[in-house]
Amino acid sequence: MSSRKTLFITGVSSGLGNALAREALAAGHRVIGTVRSEAALQAFEALSPDQAHGVLLDVTDFERIDSVVAATQARHGPVDVLVNNAGYGHEGIFEESPLEEMRRQFDVNVFGAVAVTKAFVPYFRQRRAGHILNITSMGGTITMPGIAYYCASKFALEGISDTLSKELLPFNIFVTAVAPGSFRTDWAGRSMRRTPRSIADYDASFDPIRKAREEKSGKQPGNPQKAARAMLQLIDSPTPPAHLLLGSDALSLVRDKLSRAAREIDQWEALSRSTDD
Repeated sequence: MSSRKTLFITGVSSGLGNALAREALAAGHRVIGTVRSEAALQAFEALSPDQAHGVLLDVTDFERIDSVVAATQARHGPVDVLVNNAGYGHEGIFEESPLEEMRRQFDVNVFGAVAVTKAFVPYFRQRRAGHILNITSMGGTITMPGIAYYCASKFALEGISDTLSKELLPFNIFVTAVAPGSFRTDWAGRSMRRTPRSIADYDASFDPIRKAREEKSGKQPGNPQKAARAMLQLIDSPTPPAHLLLGSDALSLVRDKLSRAAREIDQWEALSRSTDD
C-alpha cells in the first residue's frame, strides 16, 4: 500500500462492496460505506470502530445525494476514491419483463452511480486528484439470454465511465470501469429480481438457463476477497486502466466477443465504406 486513502463505497452490506470494504480496512484505509438500514450501518461500523463509517443512503434517493456527500466530506475530510458498487441483477425474458423493471434497474445501476459521481466530481476537480471505480460487469460487453435489462444498464455505465475517463484525465482524475465475471456473491441469489415466466414459447430455450443460473449461485469461480485485493492494487497504481476485467471467465468471454465483432466488421467492411461520398 503506497498510502492510506479514504474510500467512499456504495453498497457495503454484501457482495463485492462488502469484500472491498473489509480488505481496504485490513490494509489500513478508511472506508465510508453506504447502507440502507440502521442495522446494516451498525454491522458495518463494527468491522472497525475507528476506520469504518456508515452512511444511510439509498442511491435512488437522488434529492439527498449532494447533501450527503457534502456532509460526509465536511465530517471526514477529502475522499480519495469513489467506488460505485451499489446495484443488482434483473433476470427476465425481454418480452415478458415490464418496462417498470427496466426503469428500476437503470435507477439503481445507472442513475444512482451517475448521481453519486456528479456529487463527487467537483471536489475531485478542485483538488486535481481522485479515482472513480464503477463496478460494471462482463455483461457490459457480452450479453446472455434473459438479462437484457441488466446488460443494458452495464453497457450504459461502461459508456459513461469511458467518456468520463477522457473528460477528467486533464485534472489528474482517473475513472476505471471494473467488470467482474461470475463471483460468489448474492448477485444470482437473493439479490436477483426475477420476472415470472408467462410465454410458453420461451420455455425450451430459457428455463434451462434460469435453472442453471440458480444452481450455480454460490459456486461461481470468482473469489470476492481476491477481487477486492485486485481493486486495491488498482487504486494504488499511478496509471490505472480505464477498464479492468476480473475473472478468467470474463477474460475468455469478452475476448471471444471482441474477436467475433472484429470478424464481423471485416466481413461487412465494403458495405460500411459504401456510405461515404
